[in-house]
Amino acid sequence: MSTQDIPEEENLPAAQDKHAGEVAVPDDPFADPGLPPHEPRIQDIDEKAARRSERAVAFMFTLSMLATVGFIASFVAFPVDKIVYIFPLGHVSALNFALGTTLAVALFCIGAGAVHWARTLMSDHEIVHERHPIEATPEVREQVFQDFRDGAADSGFGRRKLARNTLFGALALFPLSAVVLLRDLGPLPEDKLRRSKWAKGKRLMNQNTMQPLRPEDISVGSLTFAMPEGMSEHDHDFQTQIAKAALMIVRIQPDNIKDKRELDWSHEGIVAFSKICTHVGCPISLYEQQTHHVLCPCHQSTFDLADGGRVIFGPAGHALPQLRITVNDEGYLEAMGDFAEPVGPAFWERG
Repeated sequence: MSTQDIPEEENLPAAQDKHAGEVAVPDDPFADPGLPPHEPRIQDIDEKAARRSERAVAFMFTLSMLATVGFIASFVAFPVDKIVYIFPLGHVSALNFALGTTLAVALFCIGAGAVHWARTLMSDHEIVHERHPIEATPEVREQVFQDFRDGAADSGFGRRKLARNTLFGALALFPLSAVVLLRDLGPLPEDKLRRSKWAKGKRLMNQNTMQPLRPEDISVGSLTFAMPEGMSEHDHDFQTQIAKAALMIVRIQPDNIKDKRELDWSHEGIVAFSKICTHVGCPISLYEQQTHHVLCPCHQSTFDLADGGRVIFGPAGHALPQLRITVNDEGYLEAMGDFAEPVGPAFWERG
């Protein structure tokens, strides 16, 4: 029997043996498949669709501007203590809710408008650059600048004036929200930091007994704390006012006072200085009677009360303000005016 007479089924094992162990291997399993063919967007081929996208972008930027205006209006319109019910939040501050909502809308619309602009109106052609050395050649730098110019042209920033101008409006208006927030940090101080409750004719009141002080109440070597007449611990702004008006009084032998102005502003060696340290505003309470020095317990700034309250050690920036005092017709110590300079840290010297 010839091989031609053998059935096809009988030749199959021989064929399998011939190709046994052979596996089909692709040429390069890690080959770069490349980018898929670019498919144009509807905005690329239909100018009406492009204009619709531009109007959508402008709408979002305009909505951002309106939300910023709403933020400022909410700040003015809603009182701080107004509470409203909003489902599902429950009872919330109307001011906080309005500020948060309008600020979120203003931010979201700027971002959403920019993203929509990039996805629908800017060029979406994929650009591939091979890796290159870190130091660019002049040709590469020129190519980068050219790519930037091409990107600016492709973005339509100069051609899409409606979207561009509303973007500028949203970005210009949104920072006003920050101005309002900063203004909300507190009322403007105006001249409040420069003035205290001391005034001409106000008696010096012992802060412990709340009784007016006479010269004979102040002994040599003692330290007495005082405040202006008319102040009370029950006043709603007592802590604010005492932080500027707190006074310490000592009696020094007139011969030991070195500063002539201090001597002129005293009464029989009784001198009155601000109790507030000129470093960061801590209250001074430690007095050394032999040296006439007072020490701030916070950062150890030391002042000489016999020499105009000047700084002799520590980080304080300037001398303690002195209060000019005298004795009235009834024999009580009284102020002849306010402090000559603001008390506390030397903010005013920076002006």
